[in-house]
Amino acid sequence: MVIDFEKGDGLVPAIVQDAVTHRVLMLGYMNAEAYQLTLDRGLVTFWSRSRKRIWTKGETSGNFLQVREILADCDGDTLLVKAIPTGPVCHTGADTCFNEENEPSEMTSSEFLYYLEDVINDRRNNPQEGSYTNHLFSRGLNKIAQKVGEEAVELIIESKDNNKELFLGEAADLIYHFLVLLAQKDTSLSEVVEVLKGRHCR
Repeated sequence: MVIDFEKGDGLVPAIVQDAVTHRVLMLGYMNAEAYQLTLDRGLVTFWSRSRKRIWTKGETSGNFLQVREILADCDGDTLLVKAIPTGPVCHTGADTCFNEENEPSEMTSSEFLYYLEDVINDRRNNPQEGSYTNHLFSRGLNKIAQKVGEEAVELIIESKDNNKELFLGEAADLIYHFLVLLAQKDTSLSEVVEVLKGRHCR
């Protein structure tokens, strides 16, 4: 990836986007040094135009931005940094510097399913200690598939009673473990949806 730092007098704008929710979090500027530090440390680092120095987002607040992917635009003079925030991004305490919510509760039902899928894939690619999702992945395909079967049976059992809360809980468990199985099989929810679309047209 070639980045043209000269066009902007040594700086390029870096748009930071939540790697999971896809919400735009903030805009900063990077010079060549800040960019390299971002790559080396895995934490978003900028050049402060006001303080005239390198700074890592979160060095004071502890609310770091953990890098997942960096893309350059077609001209090589703007960066899109996909990251996972460890806390509020804005110095005001807001989730984003544009005063937008960055919470799953703001999503539609379908958006949340894809959000959950992204979270599961991020756990697979970037394991976190104590994560139940990572525990499932560590057990392998057979155990994950077995867990999906167990959850399906539990859902069937609950469907025979009239406790809607328990039924919904088992349905949620089944969907979650199904998404884990999809990730383990390197398959996406959208691929399943395409199959459903094809059947719907028949």
